[in-house]
Amino acid sequence: MAARGHVQDPNDRRLRPIYDYLDNGNNKMAIQQADKLLKKHKDLHCAKVLKAIGLQRTGKQDEAYTLAQEVAALEPTDDNSLQALTILYREMHRPELVTKLYEAAVKKVPNSEEYHSHLFMAYARVGEYKKMQQAGMALYKIVPKNPYYFWSVMSLIMQSISAQDENLSKTMFLPLAERMVEKMVKEDKIEAEAEVELYYMILERLEKYREALDVVRGKLGEKLTSELQSRENKCMAMYKKLRRWPECNALSRRLLLKNSDDWQFYITYFDSVFQLIDESWTPPLEEEHSLEGEVHYSIEQAVKFIEDRITEESKSSRPLRGPYLAKLELIRRLRHRGCNDEHKLGDPEELMFQYFRKFGDKPCCFTDLKVFVDLLPASQYTKFISQLLEVIPLSATAESEIALPDDIKALQQHLCVVQLSRLLGIYHAMDKKQKLTVVQELMLRYRHGLEFGKSCLKTELQFSDYYCLLAVHLLLDLWLEEGEETAVWQCLTLLEEGLSHSPSNAQFKLLLIRIYCRLGAFEPVAELYSSLDAKHIQHDTIGYLLTRYAESLGHYAAASQSCNFALRFFHSNQKDTSEYIIQAYKYGAFEKIPEFIAFRNRLNSSLHFAQVRTERMLLDLLLEANISTSLEESIKSMSLSPEEDDIPWKDLRDNRDLTVLFNWDPKDRDISEEHRKLSLEEETLWLRIRSLTLRLVSGLPTLSHTIQPKNSEKTAENGVSSKIDTIRSLLQQLEATVDSGKKFLEQKIQYPVLGPPPTRMAGFFSNGSCQCQTSLFYLVSDIYELDTNGLEDSAEVQERIGNSFKSLLERLTDLFNKCKGDLIEVRDGTLKTHPNLLENLVFFVETISITLWVSSYCDSVLRPFKSNLQKKKKKKKESSLAMPPVFTHFLDYVTDLQTLTSNVIDYIKGLEIILTALKLEDLSLKDTLLLQEEKFTKTVQGKVQSSYHHSVQEIGELLKKRLDTIKKLKI
Repeated sequence: MAARGHVQDPNDRRLRPIYDYLDNGNNKMAIQQADKLLKKHKDLHCAKVLKAIGLQRTGKQDEAYTLAQEVAALEPTDDNSLQALTILYREMHRPELVTKLYEAAVKKVPNSEEYHSHLFMAYARVGEYKKMQQAGMALYKIVPKNPYYFWSVMSLIMQSISAQDENLSKTMFLPLAERMVEKMVKEDKIEAEAEVELYYMILERLEKYREALDVVRGKLGEKLTSELQSRENKCMAMYKKLRRWPECNALSRRLLLKNSDDWQFYITYFDSVFQLIDESWTPPLEEEHSLEGEVHYSIEQAVKFIEDRITEESKSSRPLRGPYLAKLELIRRLRHRGCNDEHKLGDPEELMFQYFRKFGDKPCCFTDLKVFVDLLPASQYTKFISQLLEVIPLSATAESEIALPDDIKALQQHLCVVQLSRLLGIYHAMDKKQKLTVVQELMLRYRHGLEFGKSCLKTELQFSDYYCLLAVHLLLDLWLEEGEETAVWQCLTLLEEGLSHSPSNAQFKLLLIRIYCRLGAFEPVAELYSSLDAKHIQHDTIGYLLTRYAESLGHYAAASQSCNFALRFFHSNQKDTSEYIIQAYKYGAFEKIPEFIAFRNRLNSSLHFAQVRTERMLLDLLLEANISTSLEESIKSMSLSPEEDDIPWKDLRDNRDLTVLFNWDPKDRDISEEHRKLSLEEETLWLRIRSLTLRLVSGLPTLSHTIQPKNSEKTAENGVSSKIDTIRSLLQQLEATVDSGKKFLEQKIQYPVLGPPPTRMAGFFSNGSCQCQTSLFYLVSDIYELDTNGLEDSAEVQERIGNSFKSLLERLTDLFNKCKGDLIEVRDGTLKTHPNLLENLVFFVETISITLWVSSYCDSVLRPFKSNLQKKKKKKKESSLAMPPVFTHFLDYVTDLQTLTSNVIDYIKGLEIILTALKLEDLSLKDTLLLQEEKFTKTVQGKVQSSYHHSVQEIGELLKKRLDTIKKLKI
């Protein structure tokens, strides 16, 4: 437990065993020990709190809270109790209670530096910036230390950042913060670098760039020493804001003379040169060029400066890439401006060739040249690649006709050329036969390259891994562009082989995840994703690769687990960020605090967070809620309300990393900004549909039936009419979103092969699930009308309900027909998979579940009516009293629904038998010399077969539960 070592309390010895039990996770023993101690020492408040911590950790939250509040009501001031209560409230996710605790402690002990600082940090956790400012100043008055004063100043800045009125921020909060710092400057009390940083931050936010520049260049700027070139970077930023291009140019030039490999200063240098040319700037005759020294203001000077850097580099003991790349960058800029001076720098093709000769053996060579390949004319691509190949030392062997590298350097050079060939579109222009030949060559080179990595550790990548990846990319082209089914199995086989040699290669794993998911096999994906060991923010940036497919492929248990995993990260973000902010205050890293706040907001507004939250709740209802009572309980436990929409639609942030998979495609085939926008639009539309569906389902239990006849006044009184209005409003929104979704899909967007995965929206519309689910919610409205008006006055509504039952069964039957077919088809010795059938089955289960919840509501409305009719029969002793048609319609509908669900379950059993009996071992991949070991082929086919079997089993189990519930629906 935190901070107990320094406490000089006579009870410390008695409390120590409880602390030890809690530290070791033995919560039950901690509770017992606390009870023993409390029998002897009833007033030992800390023991009570430690018992509450034990109760909290064993799931008894209510008891823990009651005990904690008993102690808090006594307003303790002993350090042990306060620390323990802080820990407890943190675990309860109730940081606001900590502020009350220390507010009381500060009142009782007004001169305690420790309690005042704890109070400040408690306010920081809940973002009470105004109170933080006051607490900081109160602390400074007790103990006049600079950090406390600047805590108060920083709190003013946070008030300005969080203020919704920007005018208020710039006229009140920031000027006040500025005056507070200026007071310290005048009194010569500025001590630390953090205080100067804070002053600079205030001036920058007030857009007082000149004053900020004076601070950095003046005496205070001398304190900026912790970061390399901190002063220079800040000066550069201010020069840019002030558009003082001469100073920008001179400073970047001076810094490049010190270090000619710093790329950021080349960019600033070129930007400033061209700005000065555009402004026709000329240096003053007698004065210095600028505050920072000599200025270059012409293309000739820029060309000479770069040439001089290259000359200097040739004398350097370590080769520097910066000057050579700067030359290519200058050519690109001159070409972009339409200048005719680029010839002065040389031919780009020759320069890139020379760059390759110098740096081709470095893995970064490809990424360096990738930026400049557009300087080459398309007609020169093949010649350029041939020219590069000529300078690589390759030698033919007796075993192979292909010339292979003798060392790692030659291998890296050849890899660079292969990557450039893909980037320049040379491989894309080949026909099927040529592509397969290249794949064979790449795999031969890959296996040869493994010789150089025999001594590599398991955590290290093999030198030749990229050959394998490039071969897989070529096979993906054959599969997705030419429909070559064999190619996808070869992809998986090669990647599994690659992973066996390089178990830590994330690219192999990510590509396997994408391909298995496209084939509809989720089972191997969960293990692959787990082995990636994704950390922190990666759960948001690459988590979509997992959560997009788990549920849609029928792996409900894995889907539940992956959603929980992602949600745990998002929920802990709130708590963790508060701790980062507190640490930033403690160590004076003030400039990081707004960054932490922005980071927290970015995660709270994450598209992936909203998706996972919505899908998780729908999944929980799907797995747990069978009939209306359990549906009501589930909705209550989730605190779901049809009126509330907690998704920040306007602020949604797409944090997905869509470039996490390496890609060597030319620009026209790569992921564009347009693809990102379209993908975000599609994801948002699908999220709206799912969110509205969830809210509509959550509204069903609110329409509970009351036996007394309802009149309009009463319904308005008890609020039920407003509930049906909410349902109808949500239904209208759903219809509008569905229309938008259909219009979006009419564009028939094709994302790049490794671009963003499409949503489930297209399948939802095409298989009829959408029409089924929408009609179900319209049925709810009709049943409510029947419930409100009674049986006597609703012949038309009864007929409408009867027709709805019939059309619903027809639609469900159509949906079932779209689930029929072979999941794995063996044709001419080739495997073909149909993962869309799995997705349709999953939609069928979901639609049947919603059907069941609506039918359950219908049952709850009709049952009392039937009961009343039977009572009337007994009173009047009339056996011939006609039953309203709605009862017959409902009973026929339930019978047919039961039959349909039984048929689907029988069909799924048949699928299971077929999948179990299917023998894939004898199938070999045709047209291939690629596969060194057949075991990888069998592994891949076995994984897909097993995954399908698992999916079908889980879907079948869930449908059996639904069938059992349907059997209970008898009025």
